[in-house]
This record gives sequence, C-alpha cells and structure tokens, in this order.
Amino acid sequence: MKNSVTGKPFQTARLTKMWDWMAQEGLSLVMFEDSEANRDQSIRWLCGHPGDALLFLSVDRKSVLVPWDTNLANAYARADAIIPYTEFGRRQIDAMKGVIAFLKVPHGAKIGIPPATPYPQFLNIVGELTDFDIICREKCAAAYARQLRAIKDDDEIKIIRQAAEITNELIDLLEKRIRGEKIKTEADAALCIELEARKRGCDGTAFETLAAGPQRSFCIHAFPAWTGEPFAGQGLSILDFGVKLHGYNTDVTVTFIRDPKPQQEKIVSHVEKAYQLAVAMTENNVPVRKLALAVDLQLERYKKAMPHALGHSIGLEEHEYPVIKVCETNDLVLEKGMFFSLEPGLYDSVYGGCRLENDFLMGESGPELLTNARIIYL
Repeated sequence: MKNSVTGKPFQTARLTKMWDWMAQEGLSLVMFEDSEANRDQSIRWLCGHPGDALLFLSVDRKSVLVPWDTNLANAYARADAIIPYTEFGRRQIDAMKGVIAFLKVPHGAKIGIPPATPYPQFLNIVGELTDFDIICREKCAAAYARQLRAIKDDDEIKIIRQAAEITNELIDLLEKRIRGEKIKTEADAALCIELEARKRGCDGTAFETLAAGPQRSFCIHAFPAWTGEPFAGQGLSILDFGVKLHGYNTDVTVTFIRDPKPQQEKIVSHVEKAYQLAVAMTENNVPVRKLALAVDLQLERYKKAMPHALGHSIGLEEHEYPVIKVCETNDLVLEKGMFFSLEPGLYDSVYGGCRLENDFLMGESGPELLTNARIIYL
C-alpha cells in the first residue's frame, strides 16, 4: 500500500475538537465522504483537500486521506497519510478495510460512517466488517463538524472579509455598467459577475447567478437562472449572486427599480421595512426563530407572506447551518463568529419581486455588515 505523508501544517484546533468529540462518543474511527453521491465540505475544512475523497480520523489522533486525485491532494491537503483511492480499486468498503488495517483499529471498535450512506450500502459495510460496530446515525461526526463550522475562526474570517470586499466591488461595478447601458440583458449581468470575480482572484461564483429582469422577477429563484431577456428595464429586476474565494462564499441580492408602478413601490417598501426590522433585532445570542417570526408577523400586517427563510449561515457552502427560519424546533441562536445573511423578499406574479440580501459577521458587540447590497433606483 502506497502512502505519502504531507509536511503541511495541520488544522490542529479543528481536528482536536473532532478527536475530543470522538473520545467522548467512544468512536475509534470516523469516515467523512465527499463525492458525487455525498458532498461534504467538512473534508476541506479539516484537511484542505478541495473535493472527491474519503477522510478517516482515528481517536489516537491520526488522519488518513483517500483522494481520487493524489496530485491535487499533495498540493492542497494536510493529513498524516495520503493513500490513493486506486489502491483500493476505487471501492469504499475496500478503502475502509485498508485504512482500518493501516491504523491498526482494534476488533470490536466503534466506527462512524456518514448518515447519508444508503441503507443497502450500510448493510454491505456491516456484512463485510463483522468484527466492528458500525455506527450510522444523525448525531454523527459529519453533523458535529457542521456545527463547529458555524463558528468561523480567524483564518476563515480573513478570507470572508476579502470575499465581501470583492462582492462590494462587483455591486458597484454592476450599478455603474447598468446606468451606463453596458449591461442590457440578464446574460450581460451574469457573465460580468463571472468574469470580474475571476479577474479578482476568486474561484468563481458561489452558485449560479440568478439574474431576473422585470418579466421574470416574480420567482424566488428564477428559472432558468438567467437568459438573454432584458435586465433592469421598467419594473423590478432581481440579481442574486455571490463569489467564492479560497472555498468561502458570499451571497447577496440586489434589486434594481426603474419607473415603478404604485404596486411595485409598495412591494419594495415592505421589503425595506422587513430588512430594517431584521437588522435592528439582530444581536448576539438572539434566537433565529425570534428574528424570522418578527419579520413574518410584520409582513402579515401588510397581508403579505415571505415564501422563504429570512436568512442562513454561509461558509464553504452558500447555505449552511443554522438557517434563520420559523420552525418550532428551531432553538438555535446567532453567536459570535457566525457569518450569515438576512434576505427578506416578496414576489408577485403580476408586478414582479424584490429581495434585499446582505451578509453579516457576528462580532463581540453585535453584527457587522460586510456587504453593500441595496435596492437601486435607476
């Protein structure tokens, strides 16, 4: 069995929290999977590998990465050992057997696998690893890592601030080009974002840009995401985008208004008031359900309803834990170190839609606005 040991520094603090949790849970080995069938950015968070790999952590504080692409892993990853997936015939069960032997995991040990593992696959693993106790549950290593990822560390915050600065540059550039009639279609807007983000060193966009002109802004998420239709004409146009920098995302929404009808002005006014209320109520340790409920109740007074959550956490994924929404079982709070969006929106099948979304970092004394998305009157 071939393996390479990296000389790169480990994400010690992150791994230590995982290893401590494993010891408390009585787990000797846990497996993370990032593949087409089961994407999990926690592998990147824990070892730096961009994607397509298995990551094994043992309770004796060892890490083994099994990547599809070893050249990529050797360039970016940090692990005690890197073993090519091809060494195991590109079969997950054989990779598990090989790593168990490599790490000398004792018989009878508890091994945690991802909760997204299909049931037939779980049965196959249990059937072949009869000497071990295979644990597949919701409260697993993947869930705990996702929880830890909600609180950003100093390295993450530095990248996030850079991504937010680039996002703000793009917002200003878009407004300038739309006013100068250099951007006339949805395609112009979407392609401008893609090109200018990459010019500034971004990995690309955080997700497929949603550019909806006046005829298509009635949807939460326009379908298709963008077309060759006119953008920023008479009425309401929505532009929902973000950039990805070193894996970390931003997520903002700008609404452009031109010669609005009275009904459209009311939609915009309701969204602005909802946004102002959400920002005013946001503070350290505020329950996310309280925020979402307050906005929903305000909109009810206008006989309006928002068809999506008020916001969400952001990080290596554009939508992360926790979600800011009304749910009786949602007892989560906003804590220092969380990077999140607030995005009230209303949509009308006749008059179009309006959404205002910005990204915030929760600091010691409250939320810090990082992005400068806004409602732009043309």
